[in-house]
Amino acid sequence: MGSATACRPSAPPPIAQLGPVVRPAFVPLAPAQERMWHAARGGLCANWNVARAVRLRGAPVQVSALRKALELLVARHEPLRTRYPLTEHGPAQQVVDAGACPPDIIDRPLAETDLRAALAELATRPFDLAHDLPFRARLYVLGPDDVVVALVVHHISVDGRSMGPLLRDLTTAYLAAVGGVAPAWEPLPVTYTDYTLWKHAQLGEFSDEGSRATQQLRYWANALAGRPAVLELPGRPQCPGPVDPVAGALLPVAMDPATQAGLLRLAQDRRASLFMVLQAAFAVTVGSFARCSDVTVATAVSGRDHHLLNDLVGNFSDDVLMRVRLDRAADVDDLVDQVRRVALAAYAHADTPNLRLKRCLPQDAAHPLFQATLILQRADTPRSSDAPSESWISDVPIDVVRAKHDLEFSLTDHYDEHGAPAGIDGAFLYPLARFDEATGKAFLAHFTSVVERLAEGYRGSLTGLVRPGRRSKSCAVARQALRLLV
Repeated sequence: MGSATACRPSAPPPIAQLGPVVRPAFVPLAPAQERMWHAARGGLCANWNVARAVRLRGAPVQVSALRKALELLVARHEPLRTRYPLTEHGPAQQVVDAGACPPDIIDRPLAETDLRAALAELATRPFDLAHDLPFRARLYVLGPDDVVVALVVHHISVDGRSMGPLLRDLTTAYLAAVGGVAPAWEPLPVTYTDYTLWKHAQLGEFSDEGSRATQQLRYWANALAGRPAVLELPGRPQCPGPVDPVAGALLPVAMDPATQAGLLRLAQDRRASLFMVLQAAFAVTVGSFARCSDVTVATAVSGRDHHLLNDLVGNFSDDVLMRVRLDRAADVDDLVDQVRRVALAAYAHADTPNLRLKRCLPQDAAHPLFQATLILQRADTPRSSDAPSESWISDVPIDVVRAKHDLEFSLTDHYDEHGAPAGIDGAFLYPLARFDEATGKAFLAHFTSVVERLAEGYRGSLTGLVRPGRRSKSCAVARQALRLLV
């Protein structure tokens, strides 16, 4: 790979503004795509599949119009028809002309009893990124007015925020196809290729000591120097039989509006965000769980740092690390202040690919950059108690849980139509090969206890974050572990 990179054509001149540009013969991967590409090359392609299924029920569904809508969707969004081969210049994006390679779309009748297995099989089938389009769709016809639309896209081509415009455009295209007209879409202002070339021009080359890319890499090398390479988390003494290393389990997370409001008060007091307060609670929980006062946790950033990218389909998001020194926080306020500073610095240095960062750190390459991650996103629409219980369109769960990290929280904060807190929900995900259910529940209970204490107004030392009067077994374990931090 090193020699191939050395032969890469000279970089294009800096692009000051994001906009349509002349497309060169070689288009490199965007920084956010590199990790997925290398994972796929290492045989872990299916772990990065993004699957979504919706059910259309209660009105006649025109399957032929749905097929047409999906074809139009792939034609509109280039990442859905992009291959990612290894070339003499390195891994590349190669956009396939619309219509040159028919997308993998199949409709077929299916019994309700077979739906769960069909969705699981579809979601876990790997892509050959060098040859396949990273998109497949199935229309499972359960009846004349009952159809499940299942989409699977590799993460190299979409991120979480892509699903909104993807489904909106699919709805527009379907209604247009039913009426026999072209979709009334607004033209996309830029393409993902335009974004990639702009991003590389902004970052510059790592060979340039003064480039933004080198400055970011230097920041991370300094910020992570001397940290523990691995957190020793309590795990299974022995797995009962062979277990898929990324097979995971989910536990639901729910925080009521009062808890959310209390966390927001703390955030306002410390000039922080709700996410920063939750990340502080998460760091304390991970630290006590691992019996370590120096923890590195992570989150995902959207990477959509320009208004022209808001409705574009593609992978812009990436992980950023936050090293939290619990032993340097005198109390809760001090901890939240530290997390705020660390988070803001991480956001300002969010473009360093994980694999390059790994190569600059003195740690075993087999060790992960992080083991624990917490992501918070805001709900797209206000939560209303008057929402109908039945809808023509509904989500269908896909029973495939892949845990790529030891401890993962995916949370969403909700607000009502007046902007008042309406609660936080989501899921805690952990690998079955690493933890049993009891350990997973204990960690979640510990995290919930810390969050509740913060929401109730506790501002003392970190060892007091778990209320002494509580009798929960998980809280007792958490209290004992927290004492090890001082």
